[in-house]
Amino acid sequence: MTVIALSHGEPIVLTGEASNRTLDDVTRCELHGFEIENPKGMALVCAGGGYLKLVFEKEGIDVARWLNTLGYNAYVLAHRLPGATDEDSVQPCDIALRDGLRAMTALSDWDLPFFLVGLSSGGHLAGTLACQKTPLNLRGAIIAYAPVNANHKDYKAPAGKADFPPPEKQAFYDAWPIGIAAEPHGIPKCPVFLAYALHDTAVPVEHALNFIRSARDLNLDLDAHIFGQAPHGFALRDHDGSHTLWPELARDWLERHRRS
Repeated sequence: MTVIALSHGEPIVLTGEASNRTLDDVTRCELHGFEIENPKGMALVCAGGGYLKLVFEKEGIDVARWLNTLGYNAYVLAHRLPGATDEDSVQPCDIALRDGLRAMTALSDWDLPFFLVGLSSGGHLAGTLACQKTPLNLRGAIIAYAPVNANHKDYKAPAGKADFPPPEKQAFYDAWPIGIAAEPHGIPKCPVFLAYALHDTAVPVEHALNFIRSARDLNLDLDAHIFGQAPHGFALRDHDGSHTLWPELARDWLERHRRS
């Protein structure tokens, strides 16, 4: 693994028990690179954590190592958090997007098929990045159990759900509802793969259903999988449910779109 610093600040420090370590205080933007010999593609991985922390091992490093087994260089993004305090300043609402764009620029020297992979809030960020202009050879985005649109003030599910603190976090969700036809700036510019849990209370299935309706209406390239027995945060370790084969579905989707 290599660490690439993309902003000023102290090196980040993981906390917690091994294999479940998180980033609770992101002091600078970093890329953690997992490279292999003769890669056939590459991916930027965005871990979840509700924009309050990063679930860096379970939803970042695990995903990168899985992508390595499939033949991809993988880079886990450690992005700063909206509303987090940094000495005398507060991180702006779009700091995660800015850091994601820094990462994509840093990776633009590679001439390989490029994918975005994001879980939970990292899936919202991956979707937001998929809406941007990029010099990379972007082939698609994998998004799993992510709050892509129904945290937005106009599309909340369940209706009447309170805003998320801090206000910068809610402002980012309001600025970027992903997969809503009435919000064209939030429509990804690439094929998308979705994986959701039907009975997820943390991220209601409406997030996926809104995206599916938009894909139908706008004739988007969208593969959507909704699993009837799956928990929120299933990632790659949880195999007790109907979502067990989702990594294989994602692998086949990656291969198909890498060749397109």
